[in-house]
Amino acid sequence: MPDTQTNPASALARVALVQVSSPLDETPADRIARVAALLRAQPGVDLFVLPELWSPGYFSFEQYAERAESLLGPTVAAMCLVARETGSWVHMGSIIERADTGQLFNTAVLIDPAGEIAQVYRKIHVFGYQSLEAELLTPGAALSVVASPVGPLASTTCYDLRFPGLWQQMSERGAEAAIVPAAWPAARREHWRVLTQARAIEHQIWVLACNASGDQGGVELGGFSRIVDPRGRIIVECGAGEEIVFADLPRDAVRLTRAEFPVIADRLDAQAYARLSADPLSGVASSPTMFL
Repeated sequence: MPDTQTNPASALARVALVQVSSPLDETPADRIARVAALLRAQPGVDLFVLPELWSPGYFSFEQYAERAESLLGPTVAAMCLVARETGSWVHMGSIIERADTGQLFNTAVLIDPAGEIAQVYRKIHVFGYQSLEAELLTPGAALSVVASPVGPLASTTCYDLRFPGLWQQMSERGAEAAIVPAAWPAARREHWRVLTQARAIEHQIWVLACNASGDQGGVELGGFSRIVDPRGRIIVECGAGEEIVFADLPRDAVRLTRAEFPVIADRLDAQAYARLSADPLSGVASSPTMFL
């Protein structure tokens, strides 16, 4: 049975993190069908969140070109149908997108209950360490915040979690929740845990982090998908294997957190930090006795 955290009196939305694996002996078409059926079997969910590149498999580098698709391709089309049938929002993790230019992107897609694309995010920080992603894919260059059941929402992807400048931009643009689909390896699981909490605490936002699980080509994925609240508390968390966890997110959590402890109000914007002088005495008023 899935773990459940409920608070009907003040629930904003029921969120489901769908932590799935991408075994090498399962075709992308079979996986899409399996995951679509899995989502249809979960009633009353306002927002589903899936991992990074679950359909093609993150570590299937030699097949990226073959498995790339447009925003009208099979993965997006299947999830649009699920969204319409269930009346749910679906953040379908990410796909390998082939753009009209021929470039390949790691592209996250948010779908509304009408089955329409509500947000597209192309991963900005493509990963190069022990990975061919940075060689094969083009970095994105846009960041948006859109309305969603969990409030103003920004999308990121996996490695983006390590770059606080991107996250400051998200919260400066009004984000109150961030989705992080990932294929984060088990070898760096503790970084995943620390960073998901740190980003929630720094920006006083919901972090909805859905990681992949299982073995892909000899790499063990980390699992432990989690929802972190604006105070940095773990609301719900998966284990290492395939699993779905649910949580009802309180409507006023971001507002109350920011009112009680006004980090966001006290923070300078990115431009103000960039203008800070390198001179430690810059702006310090001198006095007649200063050098006596």
